[in-house]
Amino acid sequence: MLTKKEKQRRAKKAVEVLKERYPSAECALRYDGDPWKLLVMGRLSAQCTDARVNIVCEELFRRFPDMESMADASVEEIERLIYSCGFYKVKAQNLKDFSAIISGQYGGRVPDTMEELLTLPGVGRKIANLILGDIYGKPAIVADTHCIRISNRLGLCESKTPEKVERTLIPLVEPLEQADFCHRLVWFGREVCDARKPKCEECPLRDCCEEVKLREKEGKAKC
Repeated sequence: MLTKKEKQRRAKKAVEVLKERYPSAECALRYDGDPWKLLVMGRLSAQCTDARVNIVCEELFRRFPDMESMADASVEEIERLIYSCGFYKVKAQNLKDFSAIISGQYGGRVPDTMEELLTLPGVGRKIANLILGDIYGKPAIVADTHCIRISNRLGLCESKTPEKVERTLIPLVEPLEQADFCHRLVWFGREVCDARKPKCEECPLRDCCEEVKLREKEGKAKC
């Protein structure tokens, strides 16, 4: 197990390498800058690919361009439009409910604190951190599947639990780098550090990967 200083050095290197590879650090969810739309897309992305959410939301936002129209919509129509995202019944109810809450209780402004965001139906820490980082520019670790997998492979974490990974990474990654780092992990996870078939031979972080080191050690032991 690495010491905290070793993890900090490794995290810093990962930040630098991925910043060079993905300078724009784009969010994989395509939205027009509207905080409410990102919140909707974040909720739909649970157990669904970002690519599917992007497709579904083209029609969804044509039909409901703002939170007021979503709050007034029938749950059945929302369900029909988001059906392919999975868990459509609970997601549809969540979209309608938190749209009404933000419109009525928050004057149409998506909350900017973790505590308030977590009171919204269907919003957990991952979605809340996405909003805090992308919309409000606050330090935020979005512990999605790519973040969890790659952080464990790099030896930065020893857990598959999102909240534990989030709390472990907070002191390891510079606050101003956190949100962009998580976006870069998504692109890196898709292109190189795949869950089933990682392209270790071309990985720029190969020398930092505990999984690679373990395989190499086992290979030498067999020889």
